[in-house]
Amino acid sequence: MSGQQVAGGSPGLILHPPPPPPPPTAVTTGVSAGAPPPPPFPASSSSPPPPPPPQQPGEPPALSEQELELQRRLRSLYPAVDEQETPLPRSWSPKDKYSYIVLSQSNLRVHYKGHGKTPKDAASVRATHPIPAACGIYYFEVKIVSKGRDGYMGIGLSAQGVNMNRLPGWDKQSYGYHGDDGHSFCSSGTGQPYGPTFTTGDVIGCCVNLINNTCFYTKNGHSLGIAFTDLPPNLYPTVGLQTPGEVVDANFGQHPFVFDIEDYMREWRTKTQAQIDRFPLGDKEGEWQTMIQKMVSSYLVHHGYCATAEAFARSTDQTVQEELASIKNRQRIQKLVLAGRMGEAIETTQNLYPSLLDRNPNLFFTLKVRQFIEMVNGTDSEVRCLGGRSPKSQDSYPGSPRPFTGASMSPSHGINIHSLAAIKGSTAHGPGFESSCSNGVISNKAHQSYCHNKHQSTNLNVPELNSINITRSQQVNSYSSNDAEMETDHYANGVAETSSNGFLNGSVKHDDEMEDCDAEMEVDSGQLRRQLCGGSQAAMERMIHFGRELQAMSEQLRRECGKNTSNKKMLKDAFSLLAYSDPWNSPVGYQLDPIQREPVCSALNSAILETHNLPKQPPLALAMGQAMQCLGLMARSGVGSCAFATVEDYLH
Repeated sequence: MSGQQVAGGSPGLILHPPPPPPPPTAVTTGVSAGAPPPPPFPASSSSPPPPPPPQQPGEPPALSEQELELQRRLRSLYPAVDEQETPLPRSWSPKDKYSYIVLSQSNLRVHYKGHGKTPKDAASVRATHPIPAACGIYYFEVKIVSKGRDGYMGIGLSAQGVNMNRLPGWDKQSYGYHGDDGHSFCSSGTGQPYGPTFTTGDVIGCCVNLINNTCFYTKNGHSLGIAFTDLPPNLYPTVGLQTPGEVVDANFGQHPFVFDIEDYMREWRTKTQAQIDRFPLGDKEGEWQTMIQKMVSSYLVHHGYCATAEAFARSTDQTVQEELASIKNRQRIQKLVLAGRMGEAIETTQNLYPSLLDRNPNLFFTLKVRQFIEMVNGTDSEVRCLGGRSPKSQDSYPGSPRPFTGASMSPSHGINIHSLAAIKGSTAHGPGFESSCSNGVISNKAHQSYCHNKHQSTNLNVPELNSINITRSQQVNSYSSNDAEMETDHYANGVAETSSNGFLNGSVKHDDEMEDCDAEMEVDSGQLRRQLCGGSQAAMERMIHFGRELQAMSEQLRRECGKNTSNKKMLKDAFSLLAYSDPWNSPVGYQLDPIQREPVCSALNSAILETHNLPKQPPLALAMGQAMQCLGLMARSGVGSCAFATVEDYLH
């Protein structure tokens, strides 16, 4: 779909072609990263599965089941490795091999095509990437498909630049275990007795321990003991062949290994963690304890754990740095953001901290873009109060919308987003903020010129809206107490009995106007389905009008503060939701996932804390960040123990 503009407004709402989706978020949601989404309807034995959706322009090709399995296994084996920075070996390199080597089967099978008369006819191939130190323990296996004429095969490791016209182990910074005599070769043409010979059908494994810089081999799942010590960093898996007919297959994680490498990894993880636990504290233990208590206290205050912060302060003889009322104000705003009620969050922020968003125009813009996304989702109060009937599972937190599993609930009405480009808008607006409105609340700076009625509609006519069809459905479960928490908010002894995500606690009553909107949401969940703006025509009109205002705000911000690539992309991604008939299952649908509210919530919370001269980030979070940076530095420096010293292991 080419870029389109809604006619009739100036500036209009631009419907940009969607960009490709971002990498998966580090936050788990119960579905493996990269796994295909569940089908929209239950599988039926009487009908074939539906064909996959067509690939969108610019979207990366879908991974095959084998590639997904490899990705899952590598992530499980080497969780500390950042493949954006240090990719793992996944195949043999077609560029880093001798000419007598031929590769096939996705560059995993190696054939020898040389003369094989003398050692000068030997040929080797290296993997695509060196072994990252962050693996801690790295393992790969090679199956002997055919030993060929003489079985002069070598399996091992080599550094970049080592001659490939040789078997591994013969040259400096090259290491190999050879099949014809069972000898190990350590940077020398003279081998040492090591293990048994190997031939057709055998599976030889090579394990590199990057903690103590040793290497051992396995044969058919049994360890043969240490072969090499004092290994240098950045070695590549390598295999070499020398006589006609020799063929081997590599397994870098494409299939389960014959040897139980995970048990060996667990052994070294236990050793590493025991070493950390034994670190001597000496006579500074008391000082460390006091410091940790202060860090915990500041963390509780930062995130608004009111009652817990008070109780912890009493038990440790500390004082809470921030007034309780201030903590509750921040908590109230956080709960609104995490529930998708961005309009109310913005209004509350401006009431409690009148100049905050004036001083942070980029933050204000980010909040407004998030409000537009929540309008699409049907969770923002501006569209909910206009009569939308958005299912509560659509705005519950955390979690993302799930497709409905019953065929009887297929929608029969709605809006065709592509027809919006032909809809005539309201009267033309002048440039800038003077003609723009944002949820009925304006900044002090623009109070005289930046104002419209909160629910002023555009000139979108009802027949045009009635002609539209939204093809969306959602699985809706019966309401739980958590689903309705933001609607009912019960408090006891100043502490919320439930919270929207188990993340915040404290006591702040919602305003009466919040309850007015919520009352409209108390409908039979069995009759709800996922729809744009909750299915309300008036809400759709408001969303389109809000989009024009957001465009004007973007242009005004660019004129006053200069170009901002991040803001431009943010707005483009948000508008791209309207280019799809089902934005929840589109390449840009990740924006509608409630988990995307967290960074916005964090940014707003940090800005509020700055107004109280409190740190933007709690010291505990900074300490954790420093620890993770140190682990990254260890990985780049070749210290393999970083793989088994992850911060997460000490948080549970």
